[in-house]
Amino acid sequence: MSIRWRLALAAMLMLAVAGAEAEERRITVAVSPDLIESGLMKHMLPRFSLKTGIRTTPVPLEPGVEADALVGPSVDGGRPVFRGGEAVYLAGLDEGGRTELAARFLDWLGSEIGQRTVASFAPDGKPLYEPAAGARVEVKAPAVTGDAMAGERLALVHCGRCHVVGPKNRMAGIGSTPSFAVLRTLGDWERRFRAFFTLNPHPAFTQVPGVTPPFDKARPPPIAPLEITLADLDAILAYVASVAPADLAKPLKYE
Repeated sequence: MSIRWRLALAAMLMLAVAGAEAEERRITVAVSPDLIESGLMKHMLPRFSLKTGIRTTPVPLEPGVEADALVGPSVDGGRPVFRGGEAVYLAGLDEGGRTELAARFLDWLGSEIGQRTVASFAPDGKPLYEPAAGARVEVKAPAVTGDAMAGERLALVHCGRCHVVGPKNRMAGIGSTPSFAVLRTLGDWERRFRAFFTLNPHPAFTQVPGVTPPFDKARPPPIAPLEITLADLDAILAYVASVAPADLAKPLKYE
């Protein structure tokens, strides 16, 4: 093969790799249809792509939609990012999506640049949306039953080896593990706690009599096993409901 053909082949391979990388740096953002109709997405998403090199495709947020990031008034576990009229829009990640790239989008949207981008959208000379990063959203607490005091004791025993449960073990826990106060900021916190034994890494070491199957004798738990009853879980949920959500951020101020 001549040098010219080798160079041509190398150039084609480089173009193919570059094209594949460009395709990989793309996310789908599911947003409320009203955000598409207002033109906010056409204003906002190209600016995010220009800043990060991550291409975005907006699609309507509707049941069953597959996307990497979600933006709308009722996104489970989402965080407030902007307001429009009486609605507070939340942004969150789809667990099945490209989490790393989608997380970049959420970080940008909540940043000063992202918030200024939202505030600068004024198609008729009047802004339609205002920044709301860090805003508190009132969520009706789910009905839980159980003894909250007993729940605190159980949580300290069973969960305190990894999580900061409250003031009594605030210097304990594992740094990479969210505290109960942080978990309480999630819109679906009650579902997460109630089904915690199905969420990694808990299935590897947790037993709920009458609910979970026994451990495989050939694959023993990697750490000291945790056994908890459904009544214990109800008590822990009652305690968690009394925990104040962490204040993760303060609203940005503009002059």
